[in-house]
Amino acid sequence: MSYHRIMLKLSGEALGENGWLFDHGKIMAVARVIRDVASAGTQVGIVIGGGNLWRGRTGAAQGMDAVRADQMGMLGTVMNCIVMQDALIRAGQAAEVFSALPVAGVCQGYRRDAADEALNAKGVALFGGGLGNPFFTTDTAVVLRAVELKADALLLAKNVDGVYTADPNKDPSATKITDITYQEAIGRGLQVMDLAAFKLCADQGLPSVRVFGLDKPENIKRVLSGEALGTLLHP
Repeated sequence: MSYHRIMLKLSGEALGENGWLFDHGKIMAVARVIRDVASAGTQVGIVIGGGNLWRGRTGAAQGMDAVRADQMGMLGTVMNCIVMQDALIRAGQAAEVFSALPVAGVCQGYRRDAADEALNAKGVALFGGGLGNPFFTTDTAVVLRAVELKADALLLAKNVDGVYTADPNKDPSATKITDITYQEAIGRGLQVMDLAAFKLCADQGLPSVRVFGLDKPENIKRVLSGEALGTLLHP
């Protein structure tokens, strides 16, 4: 299947070194793959999680004010977009960064029409700052951007290779699910996305969500070529 426009969610942890900060070799490898996808004619919108820089109100940050903690997370996603934009440009691919959280002087504020124009003109656009408000995750942000910008599909490239019946890192009996509807995933309480994101997928009839591992950046191309990697979620 050929895609005109996709939305790609990249795990921040998967781009970090042992889950933290930046693995610049991995980031550059992903940038080259995105360049190749855009060069082949598919427009790529990108949202990156912030877990390599900030993991919310957990650990030492437990008890921190929720709004400030979420603002730090949103800023982390902007930083991840900037480092990926830099890698894309060095790989020869133009890319524009937009942020829902105002950071004037760093990148443009998010507007749907401007983002649509950037995707048409440059082929790649990155969306940071989540939704610009606390209490919403980047899962919700990437689904909203996919719906707003009429993406043909949403790809979730994570640090696990699909959707499982339970957390495979904690439950050795967890098994991978290869195909499931949004409503089934909601009913079973699967944790691949937060509930608000799942509900938005279901309510807006997003054509498909493919969840797969980013351990090999080339997996992005394999999914776009039709390989059934990971898990397919659909209406």
